[in-house]
Amino acid sequence: MDKKQSSTKLVIAGLLLGLFMSALDQTIVSTAMKVIIGKLGGLDKFTWVYSAYMIAMVVSTPILGKMSDMYGRKRFFLSGIALFILGSILCGTATNMEELIIYRAIQGIGAGSLTPIVFTIIFDLFSQEKRGKMMGLFGAVFGLSSVFGPILGALITDNISWRWIFYINVPIGLLSFLFILKGYKETKNTRKVSIDWPGAVLLAGSVLFLMFALELGSDSWGWGSWRTIAFFVASGILLIAFLGVERAAKEPIIALRLFKGRVFTSSMMISMLYGGVMIAAATYIPLFYQGVFHKTATETSSLLTPMMLGVVASSQIGGRVASKFPYRNSMLASALTLLIGCSLLGYAMNLDSSRLEIILYMIVVGLGIGISFSLLNISTLNSIPPQYKGSASSLITFFRTIGSALGVTVFGAMQKQYFHSSVSELPGASQMADKIKGGQALLDPETQARMKIPADVLQSLLDKLGHSILFIFQWSIVLPAAALLFALLMGNARLTFAAKPDGEPAERKAPGEASAHRG
Repeated sequence: MDKKQSSTKLVIAGLLLGLFMSALDQTIVSTAMKVIIGKLGGLDKFTWVYSAYMIAMVVSTPILGKMSDMYGRKRFFLSGIALFILGSILCGTATNMEELIIYRAIQGIGAGSLTPIVFTIIFDLFSQEKRGKMMGLFGAVFGLSSVFGPILGALITDNISWRWIFYINVPIGLLSFLFILKGYKETKNTRKVSIDWPGAVLLAGSVLFLMFALELGSDSWGWGSWRTIAFFVASGILLIAFLGVERAAKEPIIALRLFKGRVFTSSMMISMLYGGVMIAAATYIPLFYQGVFHKTATETSSLLTPMMLGVVASSQIGGRVASKFPYRNSMLASALTLLIGCSLLGYAMNLDSSRLEIILYMIVVGLGIGISFSLLNISTLNSIPPQYKGSASSLITFFRTIGSALGVTVFGAMQKQYFHSSVSELPGASQMADKIKGGQALLDPETQARMKIPADVLQSLLDKLGHSILFIFQWSIVLPAAALLFALLMGNARLTFAAKPDGEPAERKAPGEASAHRG
């Protein structure tokens, strides 16, 4: 084996480990939260364990992606790994909920540089012929680890300690760091660059106000609160200011002209819509099964495995068909499959559905989602000039995460409203509505015992919870339906090859799209 092959394998291994680690930590804490709350307290703050990670990641992703274009991928990937390991160690040593939230934000900043830079390095490293296969592999790992998180979190918490859901990142991160440090050789960028600090500050401020409004407006403050409204207004004002600054900036954080390309814009919108669907399935299917079938959270977490397998399989398919069919055709098939899956969850699934039926529906959803993890990275990175690859790759993650944040907030508000409306019809149960919120508290035996809910009333409440979740899935079909429309806008663009004069394979684009070159 020659040195080049050896170093390439080291880079692939390092990137896979880094991607696995960052995607895993978006969901791994979900099944451990009950134990964490029991040890650290802070029941009123526990949602911020998720939110701090997501907000920090959303804010940092486009900024770090752009800076990797300007100063190099390697240094920002290694810095992200180092920061993520530091955050993980601190999370494992947290003594109260406030500390854990702060440390999760540190993790989130580190994760903001990992996922987008992974896909950019893959695009830089491999020839056009191999990119589809590699994107499929890495897309499968991203989808696998995102869905596998709750399962692994439950296993570690039940058999070792909740602190090890964070400590496990240390050996994984160190291996990733060492492999990339040794194996990845990057061409130095000698071009003089300047950082668009005003744009970075305005973008960060806009996203922060938006995320805080979504998080606090849906729970603590209420949608009609003046603070919620003020935060939304502030987010909008900063966004408008950001767009104005970007138009004049020499090195904009987000090059707005990229959105003139149909493939690029469609890829961003589909990524956001799919993020909303995935978070809905990953959040509400376990709750439905836990409530209807009276299972524990640990027993229920394995129900996500079928969707995970569907994601892995279709991600591989998406990478391999990128050069055989137009992006539009592949994404139409993906969105249609996802539409069918959401329809099955919303209209075919009911309180009498068997576990096997639910598993089959989850497989269909996973098959629909998986293609996007590989194909959208290919369609995006293949449609832009090389100097924007890091920024563009970060925007895929950015829009997917924004979609997840919006999805969990909007669907959560709809579910709570439907549940409260249904509970008000039950004699003697309406006064419980505020205490049990969206009904999730009913799934905790300690809450049931504390509230002394009669068995017949509890079953009625759980049935209402099940119906409120079915209501969510009935509305979720709007997202893949909208994705179908954006897929149509992608036109005939595809991953194709042309021969350079020296015979080396090169890329050529469909009319109207920017050409791409190897970075």
